[in-house]
Amino acid sequence: MGGNAQKRLVRKRDLERILSQIEPHPTPKAYLEQYTTPSNVAAETLYLAAYVNDDIIDKTVIELGCGTGRLAIGAALLGAKEVVGVDLEGVSVSVAQKNAEKIGVKEKMHWITADINVINGAFDTVLQNPPFGVQRKRADRRFINKSLELGSIIYSFHKAGESNRKFIKRFIEEHGGKISTIFPLEMEIPRMFKFHTKKKKIIQVDLYRIEGKVYDRI
Repeated sequence: MGGNAQKRLVRKRDLERILSQIEPHPTPKAYLEQYTTPSNVAAETLYLAAYVNDDIIDKTVIELGCGTGRLAIGAALLGAKEVVGVDLEGVSVSVAQKNAEKIGVKEKMHWITADINVINGAFDTVLQNPPFGVQRKRADRRFINKSLELGSIIYSFHKAGESNRKFIKRFIEEHGGKISTIFPLEMEIPRMFKFHTKKKKIIQVDLYRIEGKVYDRI
């Protein structure tokens, strides 16, 4: 039996169930685009990273803009060696810490309240669901650029669409990265803010797997 098969700690549907128990942000802010990654999308992403591409198990992982920690905690559950979660807002990090303790992965986690630009180092894998730039133009570019500096491999969600794909591809390549795969996904966004007119909305997103500037150097 291979190493990965031995380390399949959680089935995907069980991972999704566990991630659905993670508390969301109690007072999300629209201008920060604080949308929680849906548990089914988070589970799909983490399984893809862990068991298709071997980017989680025994790896050092960082989640940029971690919010309440859904992707970071999921990475710890799937066998990451060490996981760091970074978010600008203290409320998010406080809830993430409580979530990690509740789920039972507290010992693997390190939480930082800071702007992503102050983070340095090198990680095997970066996970991020950055702002799409709907409320603040170009907000996603900071995350792309920083993830390329930090990570050997990056998993990053972005708004779908051919024109957006062309822009993101060009931006990544101009900043020293390389896209290896794009996975189309759907995210269900519940009504969260006053300007939301529907009970829920389905949005099309792309999950990018990217080779960063430190690829093959970790």
